[in-house]
Amino acid sequence: MAAFAVAALTLALVGLYAVVSSLVEERTREIGLRVALGASRAAVLDSVLRQALGPSFIGLMLGVAIALMVAPITRRLLYGVEPLDPVVMLVAAVALAGACTLACLVPAHRALQIDPLVALRTE
Repeated sequence: MAAFAVAALTLALVGLYAVVSSLVEERTREIGLRVALGASRAAVLDSVLRQALGPSFIGLMLGVAIALMVAPITRRLLYGVEPLDPVVMLVAAVALAGACTLACLVPAHRALQIDPLVALRTE
C-alpha cells in the first residue's frame, strides 16, 4: 500500500507541476509586461503561487473533510492508529501541502526568470 501511495503522490505532483508550468507558459506575456512595468520579483512569485496553490489547498481541505467523514468506515482497516488521530491528520496535511508547494515552486521560479523584452516580443 505504501508503494501505491508513493506512486499516487508522485503522479499527482507531476501533474500539478505540469499544470503550473503550462500556466506560467500561458502567462509569459502578462508576466513580462508586469515586470517591464516595475512589478517586484515577490509580486510575480506571489501571483503565480497564489493561482497555483489556491486550488491545491482547497483540494487538501476537501480531502481532510472527506477523510473525517469516512473515518468510521476505515476504522477496521487500520492497525495501531485511530482514524481520527489529530497528529496523523496534521502530519499528512502538512506533508501534502509541502509537496504541493515544492511542485509549484519550480515553475514559479521559472516565471521570475522571464525577460520582459523577450516575453513582449513573443506572439
